[in-house]
Amino acid sequence: MSIQSYHESALVAEVLERLVLMPGVYVDGTLGGGGHSLAILEELERKGFLEHSFLIGIDQDDCALQAASGRLSDFSGSSALVKGNFSGIADIVRKICGERNFTGSVAGILLDLGVSSSQIDTPERGFSYMQHGPLDMRMDPKAEMSAADLVNTMNERDLVTLFFRYGEEPRSRSIVRGIIDYREKHGPLLRTEELAGIIRMRENRPDRAIKTLSRVFQALRIEVNRELEVLEQVLADGAALLAAQGRLAVISYHSLEDRMVKSFFTAQSSSDWGPRGVGLREPLKKAEFTVVTRKPVAPGPQELSLNPRSRSAKLRVLEKLA
Repeated sequence: MSIQSYHESALVAEVLERLVLMPGVYVDGTLGGGGHSLAILEELERKGFLEHSFLIGIDQDDCALQAASGRLSDFSGSSALVKGNFSGIADIVRKICGERNFTGSVAGILLDLGVSSSQIDTPERGFSYMQHGPLDMRMDPKAEMSAADLVNTMNERDLVTLFFRYGEEPRSRSIVRGIIDYREKHGPLLRTEELAGIIRMRENRPDRAIKTLSRVFQALRIEVNRELEVLEQVLADGAALLAAQGRLAVISYHSLEDRMVKSFFTAQSSSDWGPRGVGLREPLKKAEFTVVTRKPVAPGPQELSLNPRSRSAKLRVLEKLA
């Protein structure tokens, strides 16, 4: 796969406009093929900030790191690519800045959540119900738990809870009953097409089946990769890393992620006025952040025509106050 075809980054211009405002350390916590990172480095160079800036790219996927390394080769002296989960962002930033003797503060952090086009389009990764492959879904191929492990070892009640909680799937009980029946009759469920077939058998309307497939595969992917758990951690740790006027930009693709990001941003940008009815003149604690994007930024018509997969992308940005 070529570097250019690895993944089409979403909302690039919108991210640059709201994130790259001063020199310093920039962290791409979801490096992917390096599209956003390259754009950030080029913008830093264009604005004359590059000499006093440094970019750290983080990803747990070896294929992503390889693709990004080639794409960012012209900026190798101004960047470092690290294999890891962005839940360890604080330790990674301290380690890399220490090794490179870079004393600049963290000016911007980008988190582009979800799964990349490359991962979706690679059958062997098992992310898509439209591809025949092993039921895997691990963003880090060396991680222990796969989607097959979940559907073959979880009991009926826990699977129903998983599909309802992380997929918001209203027909979770019927789908899980189909999975349990398959396990009892045929043994372990190991392929994406096997799971997709069970779901289609339980949903006789094609238009509804596609939505159900998307929700069930999403729920499994979130659980396999602990996506919401690590998102909660990286939001807190990322915000704590920011220098004054530094910004945290997050692109989400489904409602569970977006609600979590919105809730975190709201809490961080709200002052503590104590119990209702006390009537304080000054807050007990002033807000340390402000929300830059009162409404999430979505792709425009031109981007949607070129990159239809960006249609569900929502960008929210938080800024650390002085």
